[in-house]
Amino acid sequence: MRTEVLGVEFDAVTMAEAVERGMAMLDTASPDYVVTPNPEVVMVCREDPEAARAVANASLVLPDGIGVIYGAKMLGRPLPERVPGADFALHMMERMAASGRSVFLLGAKPGVAELAAEKLSARFPGLRIAGVHDGYFKEDGPVIDAINAAAPDLLLVCLGAPKQEKWMFENRDKLKVRLMAGLGGSLDVYAGVVERAPERWQRMNLEWLYRLKKEPKRLGRMMKLPKFLVCVAGERLSGK
Repeated sequence: MRTEVLGVEFDAVTMAEAVERGMAMLDTASPDYVVTPNPEVVMVCREDPEAARAVANASLVLPDGIGVIYGAKMLGRPLPERVPGADFALHMMERMAASGRSVFLLGAKPGVAELAAEKLSARFPGLRIAGVHDGYFKEDGPVIDAINAAAPDLLLVCLGAPKQEKWMFENRDKLKVRLMAGLGGSLDVYAGVVERAPERWQRMNLEWLYRLKKEPKRLGRMMKLPKFLVCVAGERLSGK
């Protein structure tokens, strides 16, 4: 079942349910991909038809952002819980390690994916790193060839939104992978290049504030959250 928030339909799942669905997709031959929109991505989809189409065609749409959870609640159609994409992928890789499945890391600055691969291998013995590639490429062809040669079970696409969503949608039929997941800056977190908010901040749903504190330049992007909530309030008042 999906819940619509400002034109974007989210799967109404818990983290555990999302992981189960993701693991099931690893056993299918269809070109599945997962997207993890936050309020900023929802607002982008309202203005960018290509981004909206890419998100709508995903096999799994997860609410990555407490603003989405609040928005759904305001509209009277609550979602079970926030499902952060970075955590979803970690749970997936933990499960995959038990059966020796493989992952390919795509994105971030040169060197970051390699560092993330080292740390993920140490954290999840048994997980196979099929390959890595930075996100600073101009042509898709050579990257797709490298991924297909590695034939990973899971491809983490960390190119930033909405580029990663469009990339997965446009290339899904060209790639020999079981599942793809668009995860923004997650490779920086896995590599330890970017510090994630402490657990207490995460429990209070203030991870966004912690990141803003660490990276004040994100203020412009964060301003989309109030706009998102205003749009939600307007939709609620209009009775849509």
